[in-house]
Amino acid sequence: MRDFTQFYFPSSSKRLVYKKGEGPAVVLMHELPGMIPECVDLARRLAKNFTVYLPLLFGEASQPFSPLKMIQHTAQICISHEFYCLAKNKSSPITDWLKQLCKYAKQECSCQGVGVIGMCLTGGFVFSLMADENVLASVASQPSLPFGITSEHKAALGVSPEELEVAKDRQIPVLALRFSQDKISSAEKFKTLRETFGEETEVLEKSSRLCWKRGSILETIEINSGANNPYKISPKSHAVLTLGFSNEPGYPTNEVFERVVAFLEENLRNNE
Repeated sequence: MRDFTQFYFPSSSKRLVYKKGEGPAVVLMHELPGMIPECVDLARRLAKNFTVYLPLLFGEASQPFSPLKMIQHTAQICISHEFYCLAKNKSSPITDWLKQLCKYAKQECSCQGVGVIGMCLTGGFVFSLMADENVLASVASQPSLPFGITSEHKAALGVSPEELEVAKDRQIPVLALRFSQDKISSAEKFKTLRETFGEETEVLEKSSRLCWKRGSILETIEINSGANNPYKISPKSHAVLTLGFSNEPGYPTNEVFERVVAFLEENLRNNE
C-alpha cells in the first residue's frame, strides 16, 4: 500500500488510517474478514473521484482472505467492547470514533460533508453515522449486524433508537446493496430499512440482472443471485463491492459500483 499515505488518528483510541485521492472526503470501512486486498482495490477505484480515508479497524492491512483469519477476527470482534455483534437496538461504540474521523476528514478536505461506506460487519454503522452532522451521504453494502441468530436479529439494524430518529430527521440519502439470496445480509433487514426510511417509489430497473429502486431517502439495489441468473452468480455471494466484484463491462457489480460513485458525486459535490 505504498501508494497510500498513512497516519494515526487518536480520538478515543488510536488507529491507523490509510488515505488516497483528491476531492470530497469518503470514509470507507472495511468488512469482516478485514482489510483484504479487494477492499484496498475498492479504495483505489474510489480515489479516482474522492479523497478516501480507509481506517484499519482490526487485523492487518492488505492481508489476503483466509478462513483461519476469518475465524480469528470474528472471535476478536465478538469479545471486543467496541463492536456489538448481537445488540439489536444499540450502536457499536466504534461508531463514536468513526464520527470523529468523519469530522476530521471534512475539515481536512474543506468540504461541506463526507460520504461513508460500510460493508458487511460495518454496513450498518452508516445508520449511526447518518445521525452525525458531518455526514451527507451513506452507502450500506450488505449490512449484516446484528448477527442473524433469531428472526428479530435478522430484521434489526443494530443502531440505537435515538440515533435512528436523528438520522431519519436529517433525511440523509442512503444507498443499500445486497445479493438477492444473501442470508447474512437478509431480506428482513432490507424490509426494516423500508419501514424506517420509507418505501422506494421509483423503479429504475427490475430485470433478470437486478432490482434497483429509489425513494426520497432510501435507494436499494439487489443483484439477482438466484437460480438461473444470467451471470451465474453464486447464491452464496455476499460482498458486492469486494470479493463478489467483477469489473467486466455490463456485469451487475461493475454497474453497481458506478452507481455508488455517481450517488456520492450527486450528494457530495452538489453540496460544495
